[in-house]
Amino acid sequence: MNYPAAPWKLKGYAVQTLQLVNIEQACKFIPSELEIVSLLPGKTLGGIYISCYESDSFLEYNELIVVPGFVRYREKIGVWISHIYVDDRDSVAGGREIWGLPKEMAKFTWNNGSVNVSQNNRELCTLRYQQGLLNFSTWWQQGFNGGSFSGLNKELLFFEYQSKSQIGLVKGNIEIHQDSPFASLSLDKPWLTLNLQNLELIVDAPKVSYP
Repeated sequence: MNYPAAPWKLKGYAVQTLQLVNIEQACKFIPSELEIVSLLPGKTLGGIYISCYESDSFLEYNELIVVPGFVRYREKIGVWISHIYVDDRDSVAGGREIWGLPKEMAKFTWNNGSVNVSQNNRELCTLRYQQGLLNFSTWWQQGFNGGSFSGLNKELLFFEYQSKSQIGLVKGNIEIHQDSPFASLSLDKPWLTLNLQNLELIVDAPKVSYP
């Protein structure tokens, strides 16, 4: 496979949902050595991120990331990615071989205000987003730095990412098919949906957290 070395630099747009997830549900998708970070009693923060990386990116592809919760290991805090789908085989190979992410191939269909993701004629999810009842038409420029854990060859990895984009608050509705591998996380009731335009994302090379 022909994929670039890390860090990867990606540009495009994305839609991000955020919602509270029951820790009892999240722990089924998170390794036991990671401590789940609780925002409220019995709840962690999870969500779905769907993006389109366009020209001027190291690779051009679409991506669906499923986050069951925030986690902690020693002094580091970040997200755990339980499911991740793309539509480019080089991205699959690079994600698996560099970061240890469980990337799989899927099909993405973007329409005006919606995106559908399916795999092998099986519906995974459909995310619809539109301006809400309140006038959230004002966009603002925002940078964000974060981290994520992953696993490769029995090693726990941690990698950081930096992003900046124009952010708009929108009304989001997501349908997750009952046969979807992440359906039991109940991520279909987001309390916040963000529309990210002019997105610039840098994903750093991972570092070994243990052994």
